[in-house]
Amino acid sequence: MFRGNMLLRQATRASVTAAVRPATFTAAPVANSTSRAFSKITPKFDKLSAEDPKDDDRHDKFTTSSAHETGHEGSASRTDDSIRYEHPDDESELPSSKPVQGRGRNLRTLASFSLESKVGVVTGGARGLGLVMSQAMVVSGADVAIVDMNKDEGEKQAAALVAEFKRENPGARDIPRVTAHYADVSKPESVTAALNEIIAQHGKIDNLVTSAGFTENFPAVDYPHDRMQKLWGVNVDGTWLFAVGVAKHLMERKANGSIVMIGSMSGAIVNVPQPQAPYNAAKAAVRHMAASLAVEWAHAGIRVNCISPGYMLTALTKKILDDNPELAEKWISLIPQGKMGRPEDLMGAVTFLLSDASGYMTGAELRVDGGYTVT
Repeated sequence: MFRGNMLLRQATRASVTAAVRPATFTAAPVANSTSRAFSKITPKFDKLSAEDPKDDDRHDKFTTSSAHETGHEGSASRTDDSIRYEHPDDESELPSSKPVQGRGRNLRTLASFSLESKVGVVTGGARGLGLVMSQAMVVSGADVAIVDMNKDEGEKQAAALVAEFKRENPGARDIPRVTAHYADVSKPESVTAALNEIIAQHGKIDNLVTSAGFTENFPAVDYPHDRMQKLWGVNVDGTWLFAVGVAKHLMERKANGSIVMIGSMSGAIVNVPQPQAPYNAAKAAVRHMAASLAVEWAHAGIRVNCISPGYMLTALTKKILDDNPELAEKWISLIPQGKMGRPEDLMGAVTFLLSDASGYMTGAELRVDGGYTVT
């Protein structure tokens, strides 16, 4: 096959040269040419087909499956309309989370990873990924304001984080301050009230993690419009409103700061088999919002980065898998590391992006997905 291709190129060059050569020159006789005429070239693949007429169509089955095929073809890469999940309107119906082992401050690491003297805000911080990232900030030395729709749960978790810190750091004098605050992140007036309350209690804000968000599973043609608006309100509007509010505060103080937006690998790929187009689009918006604001606010010393987790085994994810047990096997089969992540897998990532250890990093997306998006 390679010799056939080489002869094709030689024949093409010969014909082009002959076409542009001045008429006063006479072309050499074809019999003396080292190349063969185009029509006489028989590449190996043509020869094989001639010897075996069936060879031409033995692979056709890979290119002729119907778009409406009900068999296995393409099924591993399609969404399944039978998978549905509706996020509860009452936040108290969501499963509670527990602090993990933070390991305290007795292990050595770079000083640039410290969040000492910083005040951080975490939206959606009363459970799941937000709670664990709040704990990462506490362990790293920061005071933290947990923002959540369920203030009671936030207050319970704030106390639990302080208790866990004391248990892991017996005799510590500097006990971090952890407070809980209510906010509907999709409402500007609620966000403003929460930020004012946090500043009144902590004196300032240095860092922000926008972890408030949720997903639902509906086929696009059946997705209730009001629920799609709610999803976008929390995932996109909530991220925007808190980011802008904290940025204004930092600019007024003429202080540097770091904002970490929690996106998702769903902002870069399409999850299967569960249908969730609005969520995927919302997380794509968060991802690019982080990049855009990073450029816009770089002059003010405000860094904006994005963490995009893969499948994380939170309390809420466990509930979804209990209702759809077949999903776990499907998800894991698509993850190169062969396992789902745990919320604590984000502790190092968020600490890195909030701290001076990432001082020259802004507008970046850090994917924590077990390799899912690179396959």
